[in-house]
Amino acid sequence: MSRLDSYIARTVTLAILAVLMVILGLDVISAIVDQYDDLGGDYQFFNLLEYVLWTLPERVYSQLGFSALVGCMVGLGTLAGTSELTVMRASGVSIGRIAWAVMKPVMVLIVLGLVLAELVVPVTNQTAESRRAIAKGELENSGLEQGLWFNENGEFVHFNAALPGGTLFGITRYRFDDNRQLQQVVFSERGLYQGGHWELQNSRQTSLTPERASSSQEAKSIWESDMSPDLFALVVPLPSDLSPRNLWSYGKFLDRKGEESARYWLAFWKKVLQPLTIAGLVMMAISFIFGPLREVTTGLRVFTGVIVGIVFQTLQDMLGPSSVVFGFPPFIAVLVPIIASFLIGWLLLKRAR
Repeated sequence: MSRLDSYIARTVTLAILAVLMVILGLDVISAIVDQYDDLGGDYQFFNLLEYVLWTLPERVYSQLGFSALVGCMVGLGTLAGTSELTVMRASGVSIGRIAWAVMKPVMVLIVLGLVLAELVVPVTNQTAESRRAIAKGELENSGLEQGLWFNENGEFVHFNAALPGGTLFGITRYRFDDNRQLQQVVFSERGLYQGGHWELQNSRQTSLTPERASSSQEAKSIWESDMSPDLFALVVPLPSDLSPRNLWSYGKFLDRKGEESARYWLAFWKKVLQPLTIAGLVMMAISFIFGPLREVTTGLRVFTGVIVGIVFQTLQDMLGPSSVVFGFPPFIAVLVPIIASFLIGWLLLKRAR
């Protein structure tokens, strides 16, 4: 029986990988075309390719559920098309046993998704955006509406880009007095984390008084700050760039301050519940193969899988923003499509038996 499980798992795994590679290839081509207009100056085609490659982990992560759905339909559909599923069922192999054999490689896919979400995607996305800003020459004059902001010890600090490992670019520090009058502005081209403090390079300091403004320059200076590289993820602007652990921390932080946190909780629950999302989609794929799609062509199975994936994604995309607008828990918005997929799969499998 283990040899049968391995055969089913291998067939499904190859189908999922093939679908994932096709979708990923189309996504990469689309990304290159979308950003082609950004080329110019120091930002060349090589830099564009570098940016797309750094964002590959996020692209893989976002397509895992869709690939699992279509891949399982194709893999099991291939076995059904050659009557191998019929022989298995005639030999006494239950649908549950076959479903478990399919779920084994899917569990590996789920673990991969968790690793990407927690450890890989936050780092690669941050690196991609930072390197893109460096290549486009946005470090000196990125504009205050871009980059990242935080407030520490009475200073408002803005930096244009951050690389994992402790390197900041384009750091601007604004200091105000008790009357909210600007006292000092310090701009540093680069900051290197030295374990407990930052070494700032090529700093320009402007001090303001009611009588005059004075400026000075320093090649190197020390900046004492509690801001460590591990906390960069907590000030990035996009929830999709945060790991589940940091989404939880930042959501709690915003709740304590009484600020809007719904979109961060929505991203948190999407990432935490992604294993159930993948499992639900795979269950639907299994139920379709043993139910209404048992004797159709591979092309129709792929088409059906694409339609089901689009409907599922559309439902999540509609409920997610609705939870932010209407104020119901984001957890419910993410969970409803998952429950629907499990319910549909269970009903179809019950009829197939």
